[in-house]
Amino acid sequence: MADTSTGEHHNWKPRHNPWLVAVVVTLAAFMEVLDTTIVNVALPHIAGSLGSSYDDATWALTSYLVANGIVLTISSWLAKRFGRKRYFLICVAMFTLSSFLCGLSTSLPMLVIFRLMQGFFGGGLQPVQQAIILDIFPPEKRGAAFGLTALAIVVGPVLGPLVGGWLTDTYSWRWIFYVNVPFGIMTVMAVIALVEDPPWVKAVKERVDVVGISLISLGLGCLEIMADRGEDDDWFGSSFITTMAIIGGVCTLGAIIWLLKARNPLLRLSVLKDRNFALGTFMIGAVGVLLYASAVIVPQFAQQVQGYTATIAGQLMAPGGMAVMVLIPFVGMLMKHVQVRYLIGLGFLFMALSCFFAATLYSGVDFWYLVICRMRQTAPLAFLFVPISTIAYATLPRELNGDASALFSMVRNYFGSQAISLSTAALTEMRQVQQTDVSAHAVASRPEFRDYIFHVQKLAEAHGLAPLRAHAFAVAHMYQEFMRQVAMLAYNQLFNVLGIMALCVAPFCFLMSPMKGSGSGGGGGH
Repeated sequence: MADTSTGEHHNWKPRHNPWLVAVVVTLAAFMEVLDTTIVNVALPHIAGSLGSSYDDATWALTSYLVANGIVLTISSWLAKRFGRKRYFLICVAMFTLSSFLCGLSTSLPMLVIFRLMQGFFGGGLQPVQQAIILDIFPPEKRGAAFGLTALAIVVGPVLGPLVGGWLTDTYSWRWIFYVNVPFGIMTVMAVIALVEDPPWVKAVKERVDVVGISLISLGLGCLEIMADRGEDDDWFGSSFITTMAIIGGVCTLGAIIWLLKARNPLLRLSVLKDRNFALGTFMIGAVGVLLYASAVIVPQFAQQVQGYTATIAGQLMAPGGMAVMVLIPFVGMLMKHVQVRYLIGLGFLFMALSCFFAATLYSGVDFWYLVICRMRQTAPLAFLFVPISTIAYATLPRELNGDASALFSMVRNYFGSQAISLSTAALTEMRQVQQTDVSAHAVASRPEFRDYIFHVQKLAEAHGLAPLRAHAFAVAHMYQEFMRQVAMLAYNQLFNVLGIMALCVAPFCFLMSPMKGSGSGGGGGH
């Protein structure tokens, strides 16, 4: 497909160093990605401080994800309507203000409203950042530029629990929001000074697509609420969850039909006619699931099974981010000599093996063993994010970069946010199934059961407890260990599911057109 609308501007270059511009816009995207997971470890503190239950406090996470997912889809239209630089500035400034207001919140409803604002304005940062990078770098340098983007997208969710746990334990949960303010102010000033709109993305006064905005907002919003609140409300046993599912499904289907039929749609789904982009979007959605699901269940395992604090659970995640940072330049060099699709297949294979390895964990593992396990999970992301991003955009015309970036970012983040909700729900369901299964074998008539009770009771008596109290202690200890083992089995089962998913996605990379001299990001099969 020829790029007819921009041919006269093909020699345009940004006035400032593209790498300096890339660092500035990536810093804004990093702040937004960090806020996706930074709140998780602080939820108990937020609930206690604002006088609400833990379940109610999770709306602080749900509201952000709902608003974020909606805006990711319509960000391309908003950027065209206001102008890309102006829209990006609005997003950064309002995200910073919303963060400050979140920290000042004195009640849960206030926090939820300001988190909605934060998610709404934060949702525009990633797709616009990626569109800017696509335009300021020639195709042969996009692989290296996407490496910088990968640091924000991949390392952000990994560092979120660490930074959130440290700030919460050291200062207050409010500082997980205040920390955005100085970085936001610096980013606003840098964007004003360095970022410029290329000639082909000037603001266009388009008619507001009320139908498209309404369908997308209701569809994605209701499906996110269903996934996030389903476990707490007994899924389809709840009329509320059933209603959310019906509205979400109908409106999402309606939005797809509308976007395909509308004369001037919010988002041009014609980008999916490009085979590489369609397959790349599918695979980056799978990467989002693997990234965000593991970023949630690993700290949960550390806290629930190993008994670690939020800070220590966050610390075991940090080396995984370092592994990605070290490997991204290495993968960039490999892309110059190896077909990108082979690297993608290798990345999914490594990811599957790392998940199967994690499925062999047991409750007695030490801290450093968990660190190695987490590094094995994050290292394959270096083989996935940059290669997928590079090949996905390789054959797209420049005029579709904005729509493609919005859809690409939306699929990755929305699938990731669904993974956060559904992986937590799946753990609960799997724990219940495992508990039923193990309970059938944990009967008092079994010799192993009696021996365990007898041994623990004798140890308790040796420490001065009376026989009756020692027996009660042994039974309680047995129950505690029983629940730990049930939780362990549930985590192992979920890691196996993620591993199988990674294996199933891997073959799709061979359906993509090969890229010769793959590090270039150009020369793809058109």
